[in-house]
Amino acid sequence: MTGTTITPYLFFGGRCDEALEFYRTALGAEIEMLMRYDEGPEPPPPGALQAGFEKKVMHATFRVRGVPLMASDGRDDQSKSVGLHLALSVPAEADARQAFDALAAGGTVEMPLGKTFWSPCFGMVTDRFGIGWMVSVPGPVG
Repeated sequence: MTGTTITPYLFFGGRCDEALEFYRTALGAEIEMLMRYDEGPEPPPPGALQAGFEKKVMHATFRVRGVPLMASDGRDDQSKSVGLHLALSVPAEADARQAFDALAAGGTVEMPLGKTFWSPCFGMVTDRFGIGWMVSVPGPVG
């Protein structure tokens, strides 16, 4: 299907502003667009939004190292992304260590960075927002 794309859409349960700033600092993310619920052309239907979420992020687009992602606070503080990992491939081990350490701050290391049969440097971490990351350096294992 020509023109078809798939873009990961992440939900942060009321912490989207914090998450976007974290990814900007940790990974150099660039925010392209951000709209809050109270900025939309129409208000949300009654009961569709948790009280106090009016100023939360309805929709944002951002890029991490050129890769497009989308994000939202969701409709309530229970809106979270589960069951996925984002795979971040970087050119060198130093880049992998920098990104991995930044993502691990306040998060949980699932698999420390190390050599595997498919990568000279691979590791898995869940960041402070519950998003899983697989950080790797492609290429032959030496």
